[in-house]
Amino acid sequence: MAAPDTLRFAKMPLSHGSGEIPALGFGTLIPDPLVTKQATKAALEVGFRHLDCAERYRNEQAVGDAMQEVFRAGAIQRKDVFVTTKLWNNNHRPERVKAAFEASRRRLQVDHIDCYLIHTPFAFQPGDEQEPKDARGQIIYDSGVTLVETWQALERLVDEGQCKSIGLSNVNLEKLQEIVSAARIKPAAVEVESHPYLPEWDLLDYCRQHAIVLLAFAALGHAMEPRLLDDPVIVALAKRLQKTPAQVVLAWAIQRGTALLTTSVKPSRLRENFELSTLPEDAMQEIRDRVATKIRFNSVVETGVPGFIPRSR
Repeated sequence: MAAPDTLRFAKMPLSHGSGEIPALGFGTLIPDPLVTKQATKAALEVGFRHLDCAERYRNEQAVGDAMQEVFRAGAIQRKDVFVTTKLWNNNHRPERVKAAFEASRRRLQVDHIDCYLIHTPFAFQPGDEQEPKDARGQIIYDSGVTLVETWQALERLVDEGQCKSIGLSNVNLEKLQEIVSAARIKPAAVEVESHPYLPEWDLLDYCRQHAIVLLAFAALGHAMEPRLLDDPVIVALAKRLQKTPAQVVLAWAIQRGTALLTTSVKPSRLRENFELSTLPEDAMQEIRDRVATKIRFNSVVETGVPGFIPRSR
């Protein structure tokens, strides 16, 4: 009898912190708090053990409520779940970092955060407004703080113990190199948009060299045009392998060495996205060689302002 396929349970070692990060993660970027709570509970019940959150999503309380309900039911414990959240752009000043971290931790209702990321490398004007704007409606950036200074504040959180590991999000290779060169505690993880249309091979190679986990968001292309899951190469492979296109793309992500995030509010889709199995090597090579479309769906890496950009074919 063949050994069971364990791809869905894969974990990736971290250079510091909570040991390992589950490769298959659930992203909580869901606008409605009630739906967030329901979807988070469903994801945990299906088998997801990494929750990716953010101050900017404005729903950490709902994620925390979902976790507490599941923990009280008894089948899953806090130690079983890896929790990531992020520092938003208006809190980059070092004196604001700890308060922002503690506020996220309280909303999530956990005694520690497994991984805390700088959401983008852009600092906005400090204050209560998440997207501070001038009279012309333009974002007000903060030139009074550097990314390295913000990173050093995160390092101090690790020293204090309630923040197990730290990392970056929405950075390019140059910004990552800048932090790695200056850091006392190197990034454990880097979260960026990545999928077969945006494979980020150079960034992934650098992360491998420095024992950094690349965590891919929008791993299924965010259901935007051009639709990754309708790509003829992906569709043909799914048919041949008797998998769904989503299962092909998610397995590809883990097998090439990244962790990933996927989001759905439908339990049936969550089960589909969790039921992964290993692709043959020729399928991995076919995706690398034959998927021709190249596109970035979210421009946050360029401006610090989140947003997926609608495009037509």
